[in-house]
Amino acid sequence: MQNVVIDRPYEFVPPDRGTFWASFLGRVVLPHYLRSSQGVESYELIGVERLKASVDAGHGILLAPNHCRPSDPMVLIPLGLAVGAPIHVMASWHLFMGSRAQRWVLQHIGVFSVYREGMDREALKCAIQILTDAKRPLVLFAEGVISRTNDRLNNLMDGTVFIARNAAKQRAEQTPPGKVVVHPVAIRYFFRGDVERAVTPVLEEIERRLSWRPQIGRPLKDRIVKVGEALLTLKELEYGDRPGDGDLAPRLQRLIDRLLVPLEQEWLKGKREAEIIGRVKALRAAILPEMVEEKIDEAERSRRWRQLADIYLAQQLSNYPADYFAPEPTPERLLETVERFEEDLTDAVRVHRPLHAAIEVGDSIEVPPGRDRGASGEPVMARVRLDLETMLERLRARRPEAAR
Repeated sequence: MQNVVIDRPYEFVPPDRGTFWASFLGRVVLPHYLRSSQGVESYELIGVERLKASVDAGHGILLAPNHCRPSDPMVLIPLGLAVGAPIHVMASWHLFMGSRAQRWVLQHIGVFSVYREGMDREALKCAIQILTDAKRPLVLFAEGVISRTNDRLNNLMDGTVFIARNAAKQRAEQTPPGKVVVHPVAIRYFFRGDVERAVTPVLEEIERRLSWRPQIGRPLKDRIVKVGEALLTLKELEYGDRPGDGDLAPRLQRLIDRLLVPLEQEWLKGKREAEIIGRVKALRAAILPEMVEEKIDEAERSRRWRQLADIYLAQQLSNYPADYFAPEPTPERLLETVERFEEDLTDAVRVHRPLHAAIEVGDSIEVPPGRDRGASGEPVMARVRLDLETMLERLRARRPEAAR
């Protein structure tokens, strides 16, 4: 399990509000970081004029991107610099638990923390204030977690529009009144190398872990599918008496429920959210408080860590779409799937390059101060999802040859 859950008291980490370091780090340090640590060697910005129009109008601006790779916040930084308004980003608290240098860079590039396992009033207050001040755009990743599925959106959380609407209320009371708008932002990565050469060393290591001879000569797609089925079967045997049968989608769902339902019965009296990410968040919020407050003995702490590991596994399983290889997978889908294999087995992913990032800004969506009680669902987020899916489909068909 990656170190994404911290069993210590939470401390809000605010962003630096100045623009000097954000601009300097974005222009001087960021390109090297993206190349060396993320394999992103080129990028292009599309629809910048839409964001520029909102900046010039003085709107409070919320950017709502998809979230498929760890590099997503960093590839958005050039977007803010291009319109003269460096971005702020809300990010999980665990990212600030690395080195002092990492914490300093994150803060000074405009990132602030949020505690995902509970109600973080300081983060909400900070986010609303950024939108109300309307000096710099705010980035919120509505999917909540990194999916490693560039061509599929997870459920978008309504907390995004909750923040935007509260800021819209405050801006509407200003003299003169101001607006808050949401710009969907589609991030699409293109792998511009030889995907078979890139992933073969990873597949060979996994096959050896399975005590197999490397499946040399088998088509790459078939080889990845075979490894995936083997890894799923091993987990089914670990948590049950026999391997599952039938199609992949119900097998994944059965295993996820086998992991989460007993915990929901213990900690939530059987209550469960509709989406996997909501189920994961609710369980963590119930399990962690006594661990943070050190009110339990070591045996109980160890038991809860095992439960948290099972919850993390369920979350990771949800990021394997059963139909992701249909009809024929793109090089990026092949790469993403092997990266998820490696991440789930080792908690680390080697860098594959070169990646090209295409970032498209969608039309602005005005956020009303009040909610339409007669509306079905959340209209703003429904529009964000539709626009993101449309832009991702358009970018997927584009496959640019030239990169900036």
